[in-house]
Amino acid sequence: MAAFSYPASYNIFRCSSNRDNHDHKQKLNNIRIVGASGRSSTKADTLSQMAGVANTFNSISNPVVENGCIAKEELRQNIPTKKQSVDRHRQGIIIEGGVGYRLTVVIRSYEVGPDKSATLESILNLLQETALNHVWMSGLLGNGFGATRGMVRNNLIWVVSRMQVQIDHYPIWGEIVEIDTWVGGSGKNGMRRDWLIRSQATGHVFARATSTWVMMNQQTRRLSKMPEEVRAEISPWFIEKQAIKEECPEKIIKLDNKARYMNSNLKPKRSYLDMNHHVNNVKYPRWMLETIPDEILESHQLSSIILEYRKECGSSEIVQSLCQPDEDGILKDGLRQNNDISLLNGFSLASEILGSFEKLPLRYTHLLQAAGERQNEEIVRGRTTWNRKMPIMPFST
Repeated sequence: MAAFSYPASYNIFRCSSNRDNHDHKQKLNNIRIVGASGRSSTKADTLSQMAGVANTFNSISNPVVENGCIAKEELRQNIPTKKQSVDRHRQGIIIEGGVGYRLTVVIRSYEVGPDKSATLESILNLLQETALNHVWMSGLLGNGFGATRGMVRNNLIWVVSRMQVQIDHYPIWGEIVEIDTWVGGSGKNGMRRDWLIRSQATGHVFARATSTWVMMNQQTRRLSKMPEEVRAEISPWFIEKQAIKEECPEKIIKLDNKARYMNSNLKPKRSYLDMNHHVNNVKYPRWMLETIPDEILESHQLSSIILEYRKECGSSEIVQSLCQPDEDGILKDGLRQNNDISLLNGFSLASEILGSFEKLPLRYTHLLQAAGERQNEEIVRGRTTWNRKMPIMPFST
C-alpha cells in the first residue's frame, strides 16, 4: 500500500545445466551420516526423505521449468484467477455477503513496543497486508501492488491520497485480533477502503481506519479517470458502509520553517523502501512522531492520525519533518492545554481545573517535505491527536 506504487514485472531465472544436476546427485550419493549405530539405515532413510522432497519439488516445478530454468515469478506466487472464499495460509475469509474480507492474526513480539502493545507502524502494516490479501482473494489481482488486471491493461496504478486511523485501544502481545476490510466508491473516479480491528475473544473494537484512493497513469504520473473496464471489475465489491464517518473532512494547514519542532536531514533507509523503490507510506508516521516531545510520548498515546499524501518519496530524497502544536496549544474553547499556563480569561486556575486539562487531547500538525534542491516540496501533511495513557486492562466479554 505504498503511497505511490506501480506494478513491476520480475523474471527470476534459476538455471542449472545437466552437468550441475549430475554433480548434485553425486553429492547426495556421497553423504555420510555420522553415528555409533544404525549408520546404514539412517543414511538410507535420510536419502529417501531427500529424494521425496526432490520428487515433490520436481512435480510442482516441472510445468514451469524450461531448459532447467524457473522463469515465472507469477507462478511461484500462485495468484488466484478466481474468487476464493477461504485462504488457510493467510488465515483469511470472505465476509459481508461475499465482498468483504476478514484476516485473523496474532500480535507478534516484534510488533509491540516497551509497553507490550502494538505500535502504530505495526497496525498500519496489518492494514496494508489485509487490503492486499483482500484483492488477492478477489481473483482480480494483476501484475501489480494491488492493481487489477484491467488496470494493468490500461497502465494504471492505485495511489492513496488520504488516510485516517482512530485507535481507542492498542492490542497487546499474544492477543488474537480480527481485521475486517471492505471497499466503496469515492466520487466518480476514486475508491474508499475501510478497516475495523477488534479482539477475537471479546469483540471489542480497537481501531477504525479509512482511506481514499485514485488512479494514476504509470508512465505519465498523472491522475486518470477510471476506465469502464476497471469500474466493471471493482464496483461489484463496493459496500455503502463507513468505518469512520466524515461529513466534512478537516483541512490540514501547511506548516513553514517557523514550526516549533523540526527534524532535518532525514534520509530513507533501505528498509523503508517497498518493492517499487519508494518509501512505503507506513514509514512516514515514524518521521512525524520523532518530532513529538519525549515527555508527550511518555505520558500520552496516539489516538488518531490523518495523512494527506502529496508526492512520492524516493530513496535519494532528503526529508525535513516539521511539527506544530495546534493553535499554539490553545483549544477551540479558549482553554490552554499547556501545563505551564495558569490563567483563564484573567482568573487564576484552581488545581482541580489544571488536573482536568491533563485529560484533554493534545493535537499536532505535521509536514514532511523535501529538502535540498527540491526544498519545500510537500510529501505528506499530517495531524495527530494524543490522549493520556491509560493502564492496560483486560476487556470483559
